[in-house]
Amino acid sequence: MTTKFSLTRMAIRPMGIAATALSLIAPAALAQGQTQGQTTAQITQVAARVPATLPDARVQVTAFQQAVAEAAAKDRQLAAFYRERGFNPIWTGAGDEFAARRRALLSALSRADDHGLPEASYEIPRMIEAMRAADTDRKRGAVDVAMSRLFLRFASDLQTGLLEPSKVVPNIVRDVPRRDAITYLSGITGPDPESYVETLAPRSAEYSRLMKEKLRLEGLIARGGFGASIRTSKIKPGANGKQVVELRNRLMAMGYLGRRVDMNYDGEMQAAVQQFQIDHGLPADGVAGAATVKEMNVPARDRLKSVIVAMERERWLNQNRGDRHVWVNLTEFKARIIDNGKVHFETRAVIGKNQDGRRSPEFSDVMEHMVINPTWNVPRSIATKEYLPLLRSNPHAVSHINVVDGRGRVVKRGSVSFAQYTAKNFPFDLKQPPSSKNALGLVKFMFPNRNNIYLHDTPAKSLFQRDMRAFSHGCIRLQQPFDFAYTLLAYQSEAPEKLFKAKLNSGKETQVNLIRGLPVHIVYRTAFSQAKGGMNYRADVYGRDKKIWNALEREGVELRGVQG
Repeated sequence: MTTKFSLTRMAIRPMGIAATALSLIAPAALAQGQTQGQTTAQITQVAARVPATLPDARVQVTAFQQAVAEAAAKDRQLAAFYRERGFNPIWTGAGDEFAARRRALLSALSRADDHGLPEASYEIPRMIEAMRAADTDRKRGAVDVAMSRLFLRFASDLQTGLLEPSKVVPNIVRDVPRRDAITYLSGITGPDPESYVETLAPRSAEYSRLMKEKLRLEGLIARGGFGASIRTSKIKPGANGKQVVELRNRLMAMGYLGRRVDMNYDGEMQAAVQQFQIDHGLPADGVAGAATVKEMNVPARDRLKSVIVAMERERWLNQNRGDRHVWVNLTEFKARIIDNGKVHFETRAVIGKNQDGRRSPEFSDVMEHMVINPTWNVPRSIATKEYLPLLRSNPHAVSHINVVDGRGRVVKRGSVSFAQYTAKNFPFDLKQPPSSKNALGLVKFMFPNRNNIYLHDTPAKSLFQRDMRAFSHGCIRLQQPFDFAYTLLAYQSEAPEKLFKAKLNSGKETQVNLIRGLPVHIVYRTAFSQAKGGMNYRADVYGRDKKIWNALEREGVELRGVQG
């Protein structure tokens, strides 16, 4: 028996591939069982090829079931799910439950671009046409599996990201929380598929605010973006004339200034410039200097790219981050302790230098302890690349560093000919004893990880006064490490400062364990929101977001409304 699908229209948002999505309602004639039987010999032949995916060869199977088994055979989880349900339909059956699934999927796909996903690549028209053309049970079985594959791809893209981050930027060593196919298929076959699909996107407030900003920027771009660029490199409060008009118009277009027609750089305009500077990590002096003008002249389409990349990054971190956690945003040069969504403590940070081997990686781990009066165990790469050449020329160089043999004994430098050693055969470790001049300062915060990255104090305090603070070998230096420690210890001690200082004043290296592990998230966001306030933007310090955008673009992501 052969049957064709009938199509009905369902109104959806007038955005995406088409203004409407088509809901396919299979007629009752498609009830299971009305198909030709297959011979045991035919089934056995295919079963021998993929025995784990097909129905039992000893029972009569339908052409639909056979088609489903064959189409799903190459995907172990997909095949297992279909097998568990007797190779019966998920999408193409008769009845309201199947129609609801189709509506949920097609509606969600038609809004994929709202999430910065490549809507066109999901080929909605092609899938609709395939459903229309499914006039045999074998075709219907193949279409059912194709719809499942499409759903699984879209669900994964929406929930945990389109890209594999480490393949785009090796320094992103984040473990993306991918879900398995069984989880997704169980969800869509539940009692409310539309509600289930709505839960796939990250539920964080940040993701919602990023999506809101995306839609706002798209509207602005459709109306001409931020308008003409500012052509003057510096404009001071009190100025007037055409240069002020350019600044005024730009501020109005970006939403920092209300409608006005005068040409004076007055207090209201100065306050608007200061707010812009705060939102972009610039000194808030109210002067539209070169750095401020440069940021103001960034076009709306580039800000939109940053937002779309931030949404993809948010999907990579779509997991429980911990009610209390440490959040280090590398582009912002800051570290925070977040407690139930609120900033409990904040300090400036220095991050890795923008050089190969020194850029701070992105990952998440759990802080387990702090070390007070730490010894600096010089990383092998630093010991051989930076210090060994100095020791070759002068064995008494870098005297603040101990040369230690394999038994842990400090070596007398005069007894060693360092000239004989290379990076490959250098047999010693280099260690700096605890002191206020130690490279790690007086405390380090440990979350053991394969990247050998942690947070720590530093004797180089002057670097925190810089606006761009990328100077370290990769670890994160904190401007206020003692206060950071007090905040952590306050969760387990009634006198955190007293406890810390007692250990510090001993002069001995001391490990203090945290009673409760604290998640640490080292992230890289050039676009991020404030819970109360507008969007913030930062420079792409390491050029990572540019690489991510290029990768998204290769996958088919487009800037909606941007021509050329």
